[in-house]
Amino acid sequence: ASVGRSLGMIVSRELIKKDPSQSEYLSEIGSIVSAACLAHDLGNPPFGHSGEEAIATFFSEGKGLFLKEKMNEVEWKDCTIFEGNANAFRLLTHKFNGRRSGGFVLTYSTLASIVKYPYSSVYADEKKQKFGFFESEKTDFEKIASSLGIEKLKSNPNRYARHPLVYLVEAADDICYQIMDIEDAHKLKILTTEETKTLLLGFFDESRKNRIIETLHIVSDVNEQIAYLRSSVIGKLIDESSRVFIENEDKILAGEFEGTLVKNIPESTRKAYKNCSATAVKKIYKSQEVLDIELAGYKIILTLLEHFIEAVLHPEKSYSKQLLDRIPSQYEVKSESVYGRVQSILDYISGMTDVYALDLYRKIMGMEV
Repeated sequence: ASVGRSLGMIVSRELIKKDPSQSEYLSEIGSIVSAACLAHDLGNPPFGHSGEEAIATFFSEGKGLFLKEKMNEVEWKDCTIFEGNANAFRLLTHKFNGRRSGGFVLTYSTLASIVKYPYSSVYADEKKQKFGFFESEKTDFEKIASSLGIEKLKSNPNRYARHPLVYLVEAADDICYQIMDIEDAHKLKILTTEETKTLLLGFFDESRKNRIIETLHIVSDVNEQIAYLRSSVIGKLIDESSRVFIENEDKILAGEFEGTLVKNIPESTRKAYKNCSATAVKKIYKSQEVLDIELAGYKIILTLLEHFIEAVLHPEKSYSKQLLDRIPSQYEVKSESVYGRVQSILDYISGMTDVYALDLYRKIMGMEV
């Protein structure tokens, strides 16, 4: 959110220079991007991306496969490629039982700024398998798109163009997770101090690198040195990403800009970013600690889905009644459609923290009383 606000404020300042008459609206870009950054991961289930995959595979190749004949094509696709981005849009806009109409009642600009993939699940790429809204929220997104003047792509009329501020939210996300993961890996001793310094100093030319090294000599605390390097890298990425946005404003507004802002920064910085990414994939995301948590998370989510979906489909059973009493009243477990009832369980489970999901799993399995 902090990085997003910085990106938004830089872009805002430059756009106001171009057209001072729009300053009243353009000055809000930093606040919109910051709010969207805070909200964009709201729909992610426990255990992150492995949690998303666990939910998807429960339906596509697990015990939920029998539900295919009980849903239409779009509803089934929503389940088999469950997507945290689409779930965030649902949580922010859906009227849950006992809640007010309009969900979190955010502005249309803020809501549109979190939809990185503005199309439904049936139009997702086979390889990437990303989409922006479930069938249940399709009408809501279309209303927002119509009000904001977001048009469908000429090259693919099944998809909308992105709202311009999506690019800034995405850039903030790309910058933070990549650089912060390197710093965190250093703290966890997955990366050595030398490896970490080499990766982060790689973002700078010789002149700037020498000035940074001089500054590093001022403090002896290694973690403080890495924190300074991290903040320097993030500052550079903010400046270069916002410059890409300004230089490509017309293409972005026309829905013709391709790729992300980070993929269009100068080659030297992009190369350093790719080095961080390659190191993260090789040494961080495949480390034993991470894999062990993902394996456990898979099992926990599959078990919770199996028990709770069985309960909403057969609420008359004694055990089902006990399980359903465990679910807060805001979730629509009595929905008329199978899709609606399955969604109520996905709403419940995806809103859990890792620790809460583990605790509930232990109770259901009789491991903890």
